[in-house]
Amino acid sequence: MKNITVIGAGTMGNGIAHVFAQSGFAVNLVDVSQDSLERGLKTIAGNLERMIAKEKITEADKTATLNNITTFTDTAEAVKNADLVVEAATENLDLKLKIFKQIDEAAPVNAILASNTSSISITKIASVTSRPKQVIGMHFMNPVPMMKLVEIIRGYDTTDEVTKAIMEMSEKLGKVPVEVNDYPGFIANRILMPMINEAIYSLYEGVAGVKEIDEVMKLGMAHPMGPLQLADFIGLDVCLSILEVLYDGFKNPKYAPCPLLVNMVTAGKKGVKSGEGFYDYSESKKAEKLAAQFAK
Repeated sequence: MKNITVIGAGTMGNGIAHVFAQSGFAVNLVDVSQDSLERGLKTIAGNLERMIAKEKITEADKTATLNNITTFTDTAEAVKNADLVVEAATENLDLKLKIFKQIDEAAPVNAILASNTSSISITKIASVTSRPKQVIGMHFMNPVPMMKLVEIIRGYDTTDEVTKAIMEMSEKLGKVPVEVNDYPGFIANRILMPMINEAIYSLYEGVAGVKEIDEVMKLGMAHPMGPLQLADFIGLDVCLSILEVLYDGFKNPKYAPCPLLVNMVTAGKKGVKSGEGFYDYSESKKAEKLAAQFAK
């Protein structure tokens, strides 16, 4: 596989495009608007500059990486020669099903179709395509250029050959692939989201404050970031969506989202992306400082 198409130029999409392009693959990066694509490329360039400052890559590496990326607003055109398509759109089932129907019709018959979904069923996504055996999950972690883990999710029909190819591909990116089966939340979010939800419940019930909850987990459990701060970086709307998938999938009340989380998302307080969550990110420098702290 040499030609990669990444659907979505947001936080996850531009990170995925970055690691493929830096590893020498030809990458087509797709989004609905040229402005979104330009923001994505700017983010990639900025991340490459930080890697140069840390002497992890050279200026020539940066130039080669950016030259490996071509941008598109036409999805059908972007996938027509793809060996692998990685969808990294918003965590919304209807949107993902629409995208997979579209790329299934336009991509070569042998192309593998992957989703970066963090919780939505790969089997359900595959069901709207004509190639369920070639559909798989590639759940990258944020920030993609730094985090080693890729959660590889097999749908009900995903073949051994496709799974092996994607495991090997992930290793070529310098990542550590871990194979899991297709159940709500997979492994990463099935374990992480209940912890975040319990932290929110602890705040909601007045057990401790935001900073106190995060300090306990950072200092007592050696977490690099407390669960409430992490929720802000993930996006509170994304956390809510994943918890709803878990609750709907298992029908177990332990996955029910905390009312405080629901209210915050309803009020538009979604974390870093909206400027306010459990912490205040209204000053851009403050958000950048926290992002830099997380990136160390």
